[in-house]
Amino acid sequence: MGKVKNRNWLVFVFLIASLILTLIFAASTGAVKISTAEIIEILAKDADTVNASILMDIRLPRVLLAAVLGAGLAAVGGVMQAIFKNPLVDSYTLGMSSGAALGAVISIITGLNARILGMETTGVFAFIGAVLTLFFVYSLAYTRSRMSINSLLLAGVAVSYFLASVISFLMMLNHDKIEHIVFWTMGSLSMATWNEFFISAALIIPSLAVLMYYTRELNILTMGEDAAHHLGINTFALKNVLLITCALVVGSVVSTGGTIAFLGLVAPHIIRLIIGSDNKRVIPYSALLGSILLVLADTVGRVLIQPAEIPVGVMTSIMGGPFFIFLLRSQKAGRQG
Repeated sequence: MGKVKNRNWLVFVFLIASLILTLIFAASTGAVKISTAEIIEILAKDADTVNASILMDIRLPRVLLAAVLGAGLAAVGGVMQAIFKNPLVDSYTLGMSSGAALGAVISIITGLNARILGMETTGVFAFIGAVLTLFFVYSLAYTRSRMSINSLLLAGVAVSYFLASVISFLMMLNHDKIEHIVFWTMGSLSMATWNEFFISAALIIPSLAVLMYYTRELNILTMGEDAAHHLGINTFALKNVLLITCALVVGSVVSTGGTIAFLGLVAPHIIRLIIGSDNKRVIPYSALLGSILLVLADTVGRVLIQPAEIPVGVMTSIMGGPFFIFLLRSQKAGRQG
């Protein structure tokens, strides 16, 4: 028991150290190189130089926004995998990201992407789209008082494809706004600002606290709904709270970064391979790993083909697609074994 506890702490310390190093690496990397010493000097002295403007106005808000969004997506993936007891489930495979993207696109083409108290109504539409899509997919898979995981995944994929087609159709009808729409469908952090970071952090960090607060109940829920019910847990209310919180996170992510696929699939699975399936650790550790992965994906995407950049949603798809295939093959091999 002591060895397991020590290993968990080592993993936690490693993730924290890796996140700090990743943030420094991302902040220093780009068309203009900024050394670690100069970063510290700029942060400490509020320097008025070109490099200081690049760091404070462009690079730092983007890096920190990537860290917050990555943490949110990874934690959501871990929670949804625990609720539905399947490692192939995340916000993307269940259609939530596509629904949020459609909500954002509707806001854009109708001209309702106004700014109220510093917040864009696009985010509200993204949240509504994520919630409606999630419960629609859930209702499709729920038959005869039971829910089939296979039906859930099939429904999520089918709805995602349908919503992607709707978005493509709307793009055809609105050529003047196609560039803005492509931003949402491919995922990008190129327009990150301090305002977007603060708003995203204000929504995502409390949501992460809610998800982590219910990790004990989530552990019990993974034992089965009947067992959870006998232990005094209102499974219906618990699922609603967790899923709505997940939808809020996904809506917040899409409203600022567009559709970012597979991150919620990859991070929790890696963490479970290392420390096991205790959600008290899986959820926070997944959030840390998600931050690291998204910051790295965005950094590689913006320097790989300079002066152009690869959208972060494309980078995570390149990373997550093969991993999704690996999980499918692993499950198939497990059933055959």
